[in-house]
Amino acid sequence: MCDVPAILEDLDVFLADCRARLAFDLMGNTWNAVVVWALREGPSRPGDLRERIGGISAKVLTETLRRLEYNGLVSRRAYPEAPPRVEYGLTDLGRTLLPLIGAFGEWAFDHGDAVLDAQDRADGMGAGTPTAGPCGEW
Repeated sequence: MCDVPAILEDLDVFLADCRARLAFDLMGNTWNAVVVWALREGPSRPGDLRERIGGISAKVLTETLRRLEYNGLVSRRAYPEAPPRVEYGLTDLGRTLLPLIGAFGEWAFDHGDAVLDAQDRADGMGAGTPTAGPCGEW
């Protein structure tokens, strides 16, 4: 049996209005957690974020920042200058995600090799039929 925190045991994460699903959707986007983590040290301009984050296009960064702002995780500050200057920073709500993202990073560091080994084994077997569920049972 899975060791699930008591608060999650009564939630049905398949319901559209479930708050746990909301959180999973927020962090499920490829770039959301990366951008939040990149902003952990303070506000930053989009160009600086692109330099810090490998592989993200200007368009995708803009979309991600807008999505994070829409969800209250990032704030946008425009300065009345010529040329215009914009900075993005984490809100208090956005900062609450940092320990969680950090924990995922630690998990990846500790278990990334095992995941890559499993992928290599599955690639060698062809289709890669799963043999166990997330808690050891199907």
